[in-house]
Formats: sequence, structure tokens, C-alpha cells
Amino acid sequence: MRIVIIGCGKVGMTLAEQLCDEHQDVVIIDSSLRRMQEIPENIDAMRIVGNGSSIQTQLEAGVDQADILIAVTGSDELNLLCCLIAKKAGDCQTIARVRNPVYSKEIGFIKERLGVSMVINPELAAATEIARLLRFPSAIKIDTFAKGRVELLKFKIRKEFGLNDVAVSGLQDKLKSNVLVAAVERDEDVYIPNGDFILKDGDSISLIASPQNASEFFHAIGLKTNQVRNCMIVGGGKIAYYLARQLIEMKITVRIIEKELERCEQLSELLPEAMIVNGDGTDKKLLLEEGLQRAEGFVTMTNMDEENILLTLFAKDQSTAKLVTKVNRIAFDDIIERLDIGSVIYPKYITADYILQYVRAMHNSIGSNVETLYQILDNRAEALEFSIREKSQVTGIPLMNLTLKDNLLIGCIHRKGRIMIPRGHDCIEVGDTVIIVTTQKGLHDIQDVMKK
Repeated sequence: MRIVIIGCGKVGMTLAEQLCDEHQDVVIIDSSLRRMQEIPENIDAMRIVGNGSSIQTQLEAGVDQADILIAVTGSDELNLLCCLIAKKAGDCQTIARVRNPVYSKEIGFIKERLGVSMVINPELAAATEIARLLRFPSAIKIDTFAKGRVELLKFKIRKEFGLNDVAVSGLQDKLKSNVLVAAVERDEDVYIPNGDFILKDGDSISLIASPQNASEFFHAIGLKTNQVRNCMIVGGGKIAYYLARQLIEMKITVRIIEKELERCEQLSELLPEAMIVNGDGTDKKLLLEEGLQRAEGFVTMTNMDEENILLTLFAKDQSTAKLVTKVNRIAFDDIIERLDIGSVIYPKYITADYILQYVRAMHNSIGSNVETLYQILDNRAEALEFSIREKSQVTGIPLMNLTLKDNLLIGCIHRKGRIMIPRGHDCIEVGDTVIIVTTQKGLHDIQDVMKK
């Protein structure tokens, strides 16, 4: 497919890189020559320096033959204008990044009247993910499938859990929990394990389970599963606003520490139920005075990654709170992982996941759509949800008789409201949704799980 990306910031660059890896025909438009020159050589995309809202520039990029135009500049209004022009100049699908909370209430109008196919708000998406983690603080990361009926939960094995040297196949007998180990991260390596795989203390494992079965599993190994009752947020930006709004709806007490007085006044009006504190969130004395040691949730969302990481390390030393850290740059993600600072949120990855999900759903060739897509284990593996709408070479055949690609696992089958952790004799049927976990990138339809 031909895909035009307008805006070469963090999200635009991430999208271009991943779409090029999937052999899509990508064109990048940006008004900054410097940003264009900073695009890595491995991104095999056509590059155009110009105004993305110009009809001439869009035509030069081939918008009249494009399948999708994605506008992810720093301006909501420019993104919407680019999409509007693309709809008139061509007949492509359009995706706009829209971040202003004012527009979040008008998405229906924007999609219907302006013809924008998808509106993505990175801050709202990140806030939703953080809220999910505070609801289930035992997990480092939670992704949902089948409209919330199935969860993919990542957590780290500790000595006290008693899982060292336990085989994956022995988990059910040991803990009487119906969960599936979908992926294991050990040191620098990622594994899609079979039943003989031996777990070790320090492994980061991703489980597939229903919320109830996940709760039973964590209870069996001695981890608390109840949502936090209060949360301290450092930094009062857009994500903090969206997060606080969701937490208040969950009956969680919210305290936001923000340095700028004007922003504090805005937040006080927008969030009358929250406690807004005007102060420097990097001041250790202030954090302790505001109750850090009693906090059950602690979220760092300043504009500096280094500040966020150091604040989280301080909170880890001073409290038992569920820790969530926002990180924008990913150059040192391997080092961040080794710090063991709880849940790390990369807003640009979340945005890219949503958009890639849409792109793949358009690209599929048979009646099986990618309903949901998540990058997991530091972007080294993917979890995908397919909706099975037609018979194919994978339907009606016991899973043990399918010749699946290496490093690929069929993790869950959702059939008429019933969640199945599949065994060898189970079959995929038309009407199912199926969750696949794999290190093989670029799966577009369910038949891609088979070896050629």
C-alpha cells in the first residue's frame, strides 16, 4: 500500500520505520529540512520537504494514488486540514493525531463531517494504559483483547513467588490457574516458550488470561490484585489531566504536583475533585510532605525523561507504591529495563500501535482482520487479535496438526463470549477471535501463522 505520513517527529518516525519494515510504500512529508536529514538510512521511504497541507505537496507525494494519509504534526488543526485536503485531492483513508482535550468531545463530528477515518489522541491513549495498570498494580504492563475479556499481563518473577525452575507445563498443576505463558524475556533474549521451557527468577513473563483467571494466578503466587486507592502524579500536562479524570471515575484519590501556577489554576477548574499542588515535583522534601510514603500509586510525567526516572527511583526507595514512568525517548530503553522501575510508558509506541492496527486491517487479503495489535517486550514481539470471518487452511483443524511458524504461539480463542486457553485438540472456527503472540513481524492475516 502507498502510505503518506505528514510530520516527522517521534511518532511519524516510529510509524515510518515500522511500515517500511513491513514493505509498505511510504512517503514522508515535513516542512523541516533538518528533520528530514535526521531520518536514518535504513528507513526506505520517499522524502519530501514541504507544507503537508498544500495540495501541490500532497499530489507530489502521490496522495491521489495513496491508500492512507497519516497526519501526525505537532498541530491538531494542521493535521485535520491535511486530512481534509487529502480527502478532496484523492480518495484515501485518513488518520489524524488530535491532542487537544477540547476536540476529544467532538470526535464523532470530526469523523462524520470531515471524513477523517481515525482520530488518535496519544495522551488519552497513554492515560488509559496507565489507569489500567493502577487498577491491576501487580502487572508491569497490561494489554486487552476481545473487548476487555482477555488480558496480556507482563510481570517479573521474584524469588518469593516460588516459580524458579518450574516448567511452563507445570504451572497449571502447581497453581491451579488457567493462564498461558505467552512470552518470556530473559536478559537480552525473548522466547515464545513451549511446555518444556523452564522459568527462572528474574524473568519477565507475559501471561494471557481472563481478568478473573489472572487475579486467581496473582493471588496464588502472593501478589495483591486490588486497584490502588490513591495516586500521586508529578507533572500536570495533558496525560495527567486525562489520567486524573479516569482515576476519579474509578474512585481513586488523585494528587497532582505541578510547577507552573497558571497550569495549576487550569487543572483546579478542570478537576475540582483532585488535589492540585503548586510546587516542584523534583523537591524530595515536598514529595514526602505531600504523602509519598503513603501513596499506593506514583506516576511521573514531567517533560524530562531523566527527571521521571530519578523520581521513580526515589519513590521506590521511599514507598511501596505502584510505579509508572513516562518516557519519550527510547535510545536507552535497554538500560531503563534493567533499572526495575515498574511500568514504563512510551506514548509514541502506543500511538503507533493503534495506527498500525488500522493499517493492517486495511491491508489484509482474506476475511480475517487484525482487530488489535500490541508491540510487546520492548518492541521485539507482537500480540495480535484476528477475527475469523471465512474458512481457510487454519480453520477446523486441531492446532497440533497445524504447521505453525517458529516463535509463534496461539494464545487464546474467544468463541461466543467464552474464553479458551487452547490445547492441541482445539480448532479455530469461523466466528472466533484468535490471539497470536510472535516474534515474527508483519502478520496481516490468520494464514500468515503457517509455514510456507
